[in-house]
Amino acid sequence: MTQSNIVMQEKALTSAEEEPPSAAISETEEPPSSKSTIGSENRKRFFGHVTEGNWKDWRWHFRNRITTIDELSKFIPLSGKEQSRLKLVATKYPFAVTPHYLTLINVDDPNDPIRKQAIPSFDEIGLVGMGQEDPLEEARDSLVPGLVQRYPDRALMVLTDICPMFCRHCTRKREWKNGGWVRKAAEIETMLDEIRRRKIIRDVIISGGDPLTLSTHRLEEVISKLRQIEHVEIIRIGTRFPVVLPQRIDDELCAMLSKYGPIWLNTHFNHPNEITPESAAACDKLLRSGIPVNNQSVLLRGVNDSVDTQMKLCQGLLKTKVRPYYLFQADEVQGTEHLRTTVEAGLKIIEGMRGYTSGIAIPTYVVDLPGGGGKVPLQPEYLISQTGDTLTFRNYQGRIFHYREPKLIGQSPPKNGQRNGRKTRSVLTQLMLFTEEEKVRDENRAVVRS
Repeated sequence: MTQSNIVMQEKALTSAEEEPPSAAISETEEPPSSKSTIGSENRKRFFGHVTEGNWKDWRWHFRNRITTIDELSKFIPLSGKEQSRLKLVATKYPFAVTPHYLTLINVDDPNDPIRKQAIPSFDEIGLVGMGQEDPLEEARDSLVPGLVQRYPDRALMVLTDICPMFCRHCTRKREWKNGGWVRKAAEIETMLDEIRRRKIIRDVIISGGDPLTLSTHRLEEVISKLRQIEHVEIIRIGTRFPVVLPQRIDDELCAMLSKYGPIWLNTHFNHPNEITPESAAACDKLLRSGIPVNNQSVLLRGVNDSVDTQMKLCQGLLKTKVRPYYLFQADEVQGTEHLRTTVEAGLKIIEGMRGYTSGIAIPTYVVDLPGGGGKVPLQPEYLISQTGDTLTFRNYQGRIFHYREPKLIGQSPPKNGQRNGRKTRSVLTQLMLFTEEEKVRDENRAVVRS
């Protein structure tokens, strides 16, 4: 996708949506986050000429995204060689970053964690032959175009591929080459009909791209119809707007969402530097409208792959009343190999947090298995062994403790190496069973989709 595709995105957005009013975030209360020094300094340095009204207008930010390397070089020092290499990357994987998010970058630090998420890297095309376009096989699990069902009681609606920012670690990076599109009314109605027909579906996730690129009115058309489906209990929205363009969370949007609860919003903070007064105010506005906010982070090399960074991020989220929900192992997506970490790194982070901060501050670490296997939670091993009815544990400090199982009348105590009458399986054994049962799971999935 080239620069013309970015223009196509903006035209698709404009033609499909009405112009919503400017988003003005109330500042009557002090946001529960300290002022971002880099953010405020960069705003004065790069956007001092922008009026306060425009800065609070999300449509202004969207229209003024930085989308070319020539534009980017006005803000971030780039050598001639760097510009040439990044232009080459952008021909395959374009980029777009909002003025708000750009101000969070330390432009003098090539390894800045915000920069790594927003600005192209030559490694995106340099590490060829690694990863897959669609590692989670969403296309295979699509009931109709735009509607993915991987679990029996949940479905994912992809309404658009337009985003305010192209995150360099994006799972749906494959969509960027297709330009900007918004699902037509007929396509959405087909998805809704499929949900109406499948009464087992109780939870619908609205995703994209980013669904909040749609106007509030257009979004309401979809949400109101979902809410009319009796067996749909929960509606979730996946969006990164509170992070990369928090001005989108305006009074009009929150008033609309409040009419159709229960609605849960999952957002995507990856680093504590993203928690700004604007993003905190956006989350606060959602919460005051009855919309709980969860956070889904992705573990990224050089961004948040340390205990200290994850601790600051998750504790900072709690201070803004956002619940740390998932920490995802990065998917095997083409063009993202340089940002992936090992699973061991993720386990060490969770182990380093457990016991040293509130349990509510610790997200569930998961791997979304390639091939459409779904999410698998991982955690450090604290159960060391079992002998008879005695279990041996280590705690977060490495101290050893013993726990006695209750004596159940009429049942023999478990043998050594067993628990609840079932032998403990080694990792190798579990992997072998996973392979053997793969065919059975595929058959079960086919039954669910039929």
